[in-house]
Amino acid sequence: MAALPEKIKRFPGLRTGYHYLLAWLGAAWFGRPGRKLFVIGVTGTKGKTTTLELLNAILEAAGKKTALISSLRIKIGDRSEKNPKGNTMPGRAALQAFLRHAAQAKCRYALVEASSQGFVQHRHRFIEWNMGIITNLAPEHIESHGSFENYRAAKLSFLRYVMRRGGKVFLNRDDAQYPFFSAALSGGPSQAAAYSRNDEWLGNYLPKIGPMDAVSRSATPKFLLSEFNEENIAAAVAIARELGVGDAAVKNALAGFQGVPGRMEFVARGPYVAIVDYAHTPDSLRAAYRAAKPGPTANYPEPRLICVLGAAGGGRDRWKRPEMGKIAAEYCDEIILADEDPYDEDPAGIIKEVRSGILGGDPGLANVHEISDRRAAIRKAIALARPGDVVIGTGKGSEDYIHIANGKTIPWNERKEFEEALSIKERGQGEGEGGAGAESGV
Repeated sequence: MAALPEKIKRFPGLRTGYHYLLAWLGAAWFGRPGRKLFVIGVTGTKGKTTTLELLNAILEAAGKKTALISSLRIKIGDRSEKNPKGNTMPGRAALQAFLRHAAQAKCRYALVEASSQGFVQHRHRFIEWNMGIITNLAPEHIESHGSFENYRAAKLSFLRYVMRRGGKVFLNRDDAQYPFFSAALSGGPSQAAAYSRNDEWLGNYLPKIGPMDAVSRSATPKFLLSEFNEENIAAAVAIARELGVGDAAVKNALAGFQGVPGRMEFVARGPYVAIVDYAHTPDSLRAAYRAAKPGPTANYPEPRLICVLGAAGGGRDRWKRPEMGKIAAEYCDEIILADEDPYDEDPAGIIKEVRSGILGGDPGLANVHEISDRRAAIRKAIALARPGDVVIGTGKGSEDYIHIANGKTIPWNERKEFEEALSIKERGQGEGEGGAGAESGV
């Protein structure tokens, strides 16, 4: 679909009507393909992609044919490819086209990652949603929505849309916003179901995965069993149970689950461990650090957490930058501040705002390093690591590019950058060799 005409942008009513019309046209053009599928939408601030992948693994283990669309990949049956645009919820025509291809491939289930910005643009309209799940809610996209209340209202509009059409809604009882959603949806045509990582029945499934101790070096885990992943597991299993999937299929799927690229993804070389994660909000950053922070062991009595941290530019949620710096100071022993996606903003200015949250931005802190070039920052972090330490890079995950000024991009693969930095350390080539960029503020 064409970009929104400038004249329409000035009038909210026309803008809403424009997006609604496009949603209707997309559905009409492709013949409302959602009617031939069991459509499940997962929304929330974090955990959407992992929950979808967990649910997909469970359904496949049960012998079901699935289609899936998320910011990570597009899958129809046995065919899977990386989402070339990386957007959470594609435009109306693209989403309807995906559903038609899924129906033509004789898929039974369509799993869709659904976003608040997509709801505002009516991308969820004219789709026969059978289930809607919200993983959690925390402040994000505040600038684009105008307020947290507007952001929350967008999520609520989707859940109400699902319920009005006879679909079932699942709410996370562990989330701080659960009372709001539970009260707002209590008068719907059907009651919303609740799930929790503390549900007694969930314990029947978690032991098959087992707690993963990255610092023990006995094995390098692909999927970290942390509090937030327990919530993702709880959501996926609650849906599977509702669909009648047997316990054996659920347990087998969870036991063999290999995680999601860029979501608490482990990279290891010898006694050194790094983690690549997509966390880009204060809540998700705190959860990632809490999960990654190593505890003392007999071999490594004083392990440290070392982080590579940045924030997106382009005016995106500037309020969270100092808050993320504050969280890093709470959990991390060494902090390397680096570019994430500066877009047209001054990278040094973004780093300065993140640093302002680290103990008031004290320039004399020896454990805070400013290295704008992200490759050099990663190599610095790995060079600082000692056996028993854990290094974590957040914000990029599995993204393919770093976005810089004037719409330009730099090809990027965070996992490969960590692998190369670890290889350099193994080869004993010294601190930061092979990287670019200068360090400041140390």
